[in-house]
Amino acid sequence: MNRIILFFVVSFIFATRLVAQDAAPTWVKVTDKAGWKPRDSQGELVYKNQLWIFGGWFQSFEAPPRDVWSSADGKTWKLVEKQAPWIHSDLPMTLTFNDKMWIMGGWYNGRLKGHSASSQVWSSTDGVKWDQATKQAGWSPRIASGAVVFKNRMWILGGTENYYFGTDKSLKNDVWSSADGKEWKLETANAGWAPRAYHGAVVHDDKIWIYGGGNYVPKYQAFNDVWCSSDGVKWDKVTDKAPWHPRIWFSAVTYRDRMWVLGGWSNKPSKNWGDVWHSKDGKTWAQLKTKTTWKERHEHSAFVFQDKIWIAGGHATPLSSEVWSLALPKGWGKAK
Repeated sequence: MNRIILFFVVSFIFATRLVAQDAAPTWVKVTDKAGWKPRDSQGELVYKNQLWIFGGWFQSFEAPPRDVWSSADGKTWKLVEKQAPWIHSDLPMTLTFNDKMWIMGGWYNGRLKGHSASSQVWSSTDGVKWDQATKQAGWSPRIASGAVVFKNRMWILGGTENYYFGTDKSLKNDVWSSADGKEWKLETANAGWAPRAYHGAVVHDDKIWIYGGGNYVPKYQAFNDVWCSSDGVKWDKVTDKAPWHPRIWFSAVTYRDRMWVLGGWSNKPSKNWGDVWHSKDGKTWAQLKTKTTWKERHEHSAFVFQDKIWIAGGHATPLSSEVWSLALPKGWGKAK
């Protein structure tokens, strides 16, 4: 009898493990080639039940693209506008707010003469017609800031004033907010975290969070610290060192009541990353292991749409126009 019971127990454990393996999350390649030209550093957002991307970077010696694309399924993309009126579309800040799409800041003209950063703010309800809320926001022209919607306002957090030609003083750790995109309030000139760009910024647990990021040139630096704030003014350090490698140019989202880190790039070692991490509290992080995944990359778009995480494009050596999605099993967020 004991042998029979042992047999059933072992069989049950084995079957449970097989089910768990079968239920392991997997990234699905939605398309090898979206309709848009491969790129990185583009703006991205979800609006009116569509994925949207606009602008980005093709190479350092040409002006950035000004096209606008949308998709309801990540596979079929529609060219909404070929040449939008904004020109600073490399590493801009993009948000959905007040039932509009917003693009702010950004870089123009790569390394070419006439390059510049922007503090312009534009909005659109259809991707075709764009209205300029202001030619010069209160914050200095910049790129690669954190951008979130929090307490019915848009927020800009840090960033850098110059991409290829900056100094240490180009990096910022100021925090600004606006209810209309035109009038901006300086919440704090010094948030406490080290000045940085290319960082993650999300809203989670009724707080603003920033993590990672740093600088590319002239002096590379990268962080893996985590900070949060309930008002955008006073900031608390959650951890100096998260378990993921310090990095810039990664993507950050909130999904299933967690904050996420997806991919990115570091210079020590010099490599793209393809790892995915998540955390509920910013201090304890776990790496998500999946059956399949995308090639390591940086400056890709990331979305949360239809209860899935999506990534699109990015620099995967070479530039990519792939689209991938990840749907976690039902109840995953509560079980972990």
